[in-house]
Amino acid sequence: MIELFTYDFMQRSLLAAAMVGGLCSVVGVFVVLRGLAFVGAGTAHAAFAGVALGYLMGWPPLVLAIIFGLATVWITGWVEEKGRMKLDVSIGILYTTTMALAILFIGLMKTYNAEVYGYLFGSVLSVTTEELRIIGGLSVLVLGLIVLFSKELYFIAFDQEMAEASGVPARRIFFLLLTLVALTVVVSLKTVGAILVFAMILIPASTAYQLTSSLRTLTLYSIVIGVTTAVAGVVISATWDVPSGPAIVLLATTVFFISVLFSPKRIKHVAPAHAH
Repeated sequence: MIELFTYDFMQRSLLAAAMVGGLCSVVGVFVVLRGLAFVGAGTAHAAFAGVALGYLMGWPPLVLAIIFGLATVWITGWVEEKGRMKLDVSIGILYTTTMALAILFIGLMKTYNAEVYGYLFGSVLSVTTEELRIIGGLSVLVLGLIVLFSKELYFIAFDQEMAEASGVPARRIFFLLLTLVALTVVVSLKTVGAILVFAMILIPASTAYQLTSSLRTLTLYSIVIGVTTAVAGVVISATWDVPSGPAIVLLATTVFFISVLFSPKRIKHVAPAHAH
């Protein structure tokens, strides 16, 4: 068991999982507070379509994943801004369109490509040094922007109209948030896969939300939960030879249900009921 950690591939996997777990957890706080859950799922499928096109044409898959992911969130935000359609409706349309494109691109490939499916289902144990550098670079960029604009991001996550009235450039900050979600999804594709990345953005923040009402504590708990479940999921994956994506997400889901059972918020609700 211990010698497993001496292998280069295992060290890369654990590092990638820790970075992705932490990044998803931080961005997830804003996604949960702002009610953007569906955006993560839509962006993941759009980014995967970019990966599939990359492998089909022989172009860099992660670059195309970023282009597809950003295009999706920006078009979604623009459509909502014009007041023509609700956010969840437009993301739903783009979600299905990009998934159809991904299936089309895979169908056009002359041979079976296991690497493409690694991005769909997650393949953290096969993360290369170059991919690790890209994950690290994008993680630093996203976290840097979050630290820089944290006050504004929290403000629009709670009340965008109030933020606008207070002189915060709310629309720009909202587009920044959508951009951060898209970049986080792309960073996480190889680790948990397009199908499950949405869960890693949602579950740690939702778990933390059960345990505290403080914003700072919420973010801190979310990071701890995200990093711990991602790293533990990789260890489970390598030890029992199960796919990494499902191992990470199922572990995070288990922690979520435990947090619901022992949530101080739930206990407060139950206590008055018993008092009667």
